[in-house]
Amino acid sequence: MEDDLPTEYDVVVVGTGMTESIVAAAASRIGKKVLHLDSNEYYGGLWATFNFDGLQKWIDDLKAAKNRNNEANISIKDGETFLKASDQYSTVENIEEQWYITTEAELPDVSSKDTQTEGSGDNVNVEGLEKTDKEKKEPVKQWSIDRIKKEYRRFNIDLAPKLLFARGELVELLISSNIARYAEFRAVSRVATFMDGKLAQVPCSRADVFANKTVSVIEKRMLMQLLTSCMEQGADSPEFDDYRDKTFIEYLNTKNLTPIVKHYVVQAIAMATEKTSCRDGVNRTKHFLNSLGRYGNTPFLWPMYGSGELPQCFCRLCAVFGGVYCLKRQLDRVVVKGDKCVAVVTGKQRLELGHLVVGQGHLPPEFVASEGKNQISRGIFITDKSIMQGEKENLTLLYYPPEEPDQEAVTLIELGPSTNACPQGLFMVHMTCKRTKTAKEDLAYIVSKFLRTEPFVSNLGRSLTDSHTQTVSPNKQHVQGDQQTKETIGGVSKPQVLWSLYLNLPASDIELGNSAPHNIYLASGPDLELDFDFAVNQAKNIFKSMYPDEEFLPRAPDPEEIVLEGDEAPGPKFEGNSSDVGEEKQDMEKAEKEE
Repeated sequence: MEDDLPTEYDVVVVGTGMTESIVAAAASRIGKKVLHLDSNEYYGGLWATFNFDGLQKWIDDLKAAKNRNNEANISIKDGETFLKASDQYSTVENIEEQWYITTEAELPDVSSKDTQTEGSGDNVNVEGLEKTDKEKKEPVKQWSIDRIKKEYRRFNIDLAPKLLFARGELVELLISSNIARYAEFRAVSRVATFMDGKLAQVPCSRADVFANKTVSVIEKRMLMQLLTSCMEQGADSPEFDDYRDKTFIEYLNTKNLTPIVKHYVVQAIAMATEKTSCRDGVNRTKHFLNSLGRYGNTPFLWPMYGSGELPQCFCRLCAVFGGVYCLKRQLDRVVVKGDKCVAVVTGKQRLELGHLVVGQGHLPPEFVASEGKNQISRGIFITDKSIMQGEKENLTLLYYPPEEPDQEAVTLIELGPSTNACPQGLFMVHMTCKRTKTAKEDLAYIVSKFLRTEPFVSNLGRSLTDSHTQTVSPNKQHVQGDQQTKETIGGVSKPQVLWSLYLNLPASDIELGNSAPHNIYLASGPDLELDFDFAVNQAKNIFKSMYPDEEFLPRAPDPEEIVLEGDEAPGPKFEGNSSDVGEEKQDMEKAEKEE
């Protein structure tokens, strides 16, 4: 099936990452002939979401370090040159996977008669005395390697987990283009912060602020005045003229804020560090506040089934408007003539094109001027409970600033079963920061603070169950003194890590060199920011460079609005409440009778 593609296109897009998919949809939407290639058998590239089995295959592919023999047997014309494409697998480094539990066969024989709920002391459930011997000996259901692998379909694991600001670039684009109908979202229910040695929920809405008992009335007024100033005036206000070259914290220091108010603003709302400029801090605060109240008590949305669903939404729109998709088809060669890319070679075919959009990891190295400085360290963890237990399951965001000068701020997103990220009884924890060493080294200080990573063999006293309540075996429990402190945070036991994966992703600030043809456009991989704004703006810039006079992703019609040739035009679309619709319908029927 290698020679079945049409040979001429307006736009060829290589890679199905976020930026590439948005550009493909935008070009197809205005009637351009688009070919979208990806050498993978899945969508998303470095933005993809996998079930557990799919992730294992992806890891194996990376470790295999494929050496493809893709010598082209295509003849070139006078003045043309072949340039070999890069191998996408070379951009991911330092992959380290580890299990902290054992196989089914090696599980210890822990029976329900040997267990009690942690923290229950000597309390005895009188009703339990009536249980039969069979019930007493029934084994506690524990998580094992085999059990997790067996339930692989229940996992949706992101390579690049990101949230959407409720009034961010991507939400506005999804609404204006009518692509939002392809996806589902859930509001982030809790923004957490680490304060006074324990995790606490950040009051986001006005109601939460005034209901918060840890903040005094005077502090609440301070907080509301500061937030109102940032929201209404913005960073370009004269109030901030004296702080153009200063940090956000230097500005806050002039406001006589109490430590707790300053903590909330810096770490939870602006998500800033000591290096964050005043302008950036104010803009981040405004962005946070502007998105409050639109869809929930926090400003953030999470895409159900993972961030990797969103590139597929744009691919779907591209296909609806005639885009051609071909997975498991790699870019082998780029054909250049003068300062223009005239064709690409894939398999045994030469494909002529007007514009070439190439995702990171596929571009010929001759065109890359800089590999970028903002590489990414990622940690993915399956845990047995939430980092911050609550009455209900929460979707949690935690921003943790660096503790030492050589550390980086870490963004932590915790997902539970209701997001379809993992089976019931487990949680998925994602950590992301700027790379300085390896992913495992960069994230070590956060992992040790919030998670428990001792292997299962040294943790027999801790039985992993399906419930939020942790059980222990009193006969085997031996945690004392400093060890107990290491296993708790704020007096609450830490989640046990069952499985972890560390990896380093490439930087998003990669740049094309001056030698790159003028009709080649680079779509970078995931960036370090929490949201998708970078990818959306990059896609807009690429599209405007290709088609400066065209509208970027105009609204796509709903299926019922599409009129095929020979069909009757659809009836009027009523908007408003049901009574309005009924009245209009009656008026129309009355007018028809009168005619």
